[in-house]
Amino acid sequence: MESIWLKSYPKGVPATIDVNAFSSVVDIFERSAKRFADKVAYINMGVRITYRELDQQTAAFAGYLQNDLGLVPGDRVAVMMPNCLQYPIGVFGTLRAGCVVVNCNPLYTVRELHHQLKDSGARVIVVLENFAHTVEEAIVGTAVEKVIVTGLGDLFPGAKGAIVNLVLKYVKKMVPHWNIPGAVRLNGALRRGAGTGFKPVPRTLDDIAFLQYTGGTTGVSKGAMLTHRNIVANVEQAYAWLASAVVEGEELIVTALPLYHIFSLTANCLTFMRIGAANLLITNPRDIPGFAKELAKYRFTAITGVNTLFNALMNNDDFRDLDFSSLKLTLGGGMAVQRAVAERWQKLTGMPLLEAYGLTETSPAVTINPLDLPAYNGTIGLPVPSTEVSIRDDAGVEVPLGHPGELCVRGPQVMAGYWQRPDETKKVMTSDGFFMTGDVAVADEQGFFRIVDRKKDMILVSGFNVYPNEIEDVVAGHPGVLEVAAVGVPDEKSGEAVKLFVVVRNEGVTEAALIAYCRERLTGYKVPSQVEFRTELPKTNVGKILRRSLRDEGMAKRA
Repeated sequence: MESIWLKSYPKGVPATIDVNAFSSVVDIFERSAKRFADKVAYINMGVRITYRELDQQTAAFAGYLQNDLGLVPGDRVAVMMPNCLQYPIGVFGTLRAGCVVVNCNPLYTVRELHHQLKDSGARVIVVLENFAHTVEEAIVGTAVEKVIVTGLGDLFPGAKGAIVNLVLKYVKKMVPHWNIPGAVRLNGALRRGAGTGFKPVPRTLDDIAFLQYTGGTTGVSKGAMLTHRNIVANVEQAYAWLASAVVEGEELIVTALPLYHIFSLTANCLTFMRIGAANLLITNPRDIPGFAKELAKYRFTAITGVNTLFNALMNNDDFRDLDFSSLKLTLGGGMAVQRAVAERWQKLTGMPLLEAYGLTETSPAVTINPLDLPAYNGTIGLPVPSTEVSIRDDAGVEVPLGHPGELCVRGPQVMAGYWQRPDETKKVMTSDGFFMTGDVAVADEQGFFRIVDRKKDMILVSGFNVYPNEIEDVVAGHPGVLEVAAVGVPDEKSGEAVKLFVVVRNEGVTEAALIAYCRERLTGYKVPSQVEFRTELPKTNVGKILRRSLRDEGMAKRA
């Protein structure tokens, strides 16, 4: 496809980026740590850590991994934490030791975490103690040799840290009992690592930096191999887009989306580190009143999020009373931005809510809207520099401009493949090197792209991918279920929610029982919100259940 989008590029944005601008993700970190040493890197619950302190702490963690645990380059380290000061220490310490980061959702069930740990072959996991009870069960039968546990307040100064940990454990009862033989505390690991030091490990751009797990049409979570090249490229692509609008060393970005999510990881954690920004970590963004109260303390200049988060914030009185005069950038991704939300946001803050598009497999940014866009335009924007986009039909033939087809992407940010799954990798890559996103899109004459529909059956709940096969596999394990289909239905709060269509073996099975059954086995956002019982489900002539037929039926009823 001709790069027609280049004519719509904002002034100063280059057509291509230098993939070799940094030798690795560690190089990005170390240059920023040196250049912005005395600037604040992260803020959490009022506690600040500078780039210099982060440099020291990550070096200590790398030393512990190398000297005490004997990890070697390429070993995998799982990091299972919400947004807190320990997260960047765990991630950058792992990378500086030459190891691979395996990001884990803290809300995973035992079943989900066990699969990810076993599949990745992680030797170590670093976890916030609130979730250690899950790790205790999940590590059985995996390659995990050492569990490193930390309390939310462990890095807070003086009595504050002890008070936070005590309140969480004994007052709010948010730390279930756990017992993991041989587990060590992160603070102790950092002290040991600081004493031994670490040996810098040269990494190439082709080495894996992250195993970022994502669902698949097979229902099995797969690890996208994101190399140092992939991440460095995407950081440089984002930087090229943002450079004219930001001031190095002066920005404060609000990070409410979890850093273990690829959007927040690359945009907030890495791209804004590239410019020496301060990162305001929101540990529990579901607490909207607390979130708004925290924002009132700072003059933030940028914020990223998903549509549902922006919507929830604007429904809070305290948030609406905030001073938005310093806000330069609002970026929405992870799920579609709704026009009504975008228009309300701009009316409230005076700044447009810019929509971007990406996937785990593309590190993630593929397209973004111009920063000088006057208002929401209903598109996902323009391809970022050094990115080729092609819209193709089911036969792999490019469609004419203005016609819908599958959005295919080629560029330095496209993953190296799925971890130990070459067959799955082949399914999503074309012979000429394009990644098939599974999303149906259309382009206009100015090079702006719009998502029409999702080709796959994936359900998007609050920005997180939910795949029907996984849900159906769990529900089918219920002794009272004969057949099941899972589809996405519109939901005001989460964008989409999971609905089950079930054929039961006996009439004793209830909606409440099935939802409770799922809640024990699935992360919260994957749990179905509705169950509809049927005597039969629509199928193809070979017996495959037609999910699309069920979705279309529901849409017709709502219409």
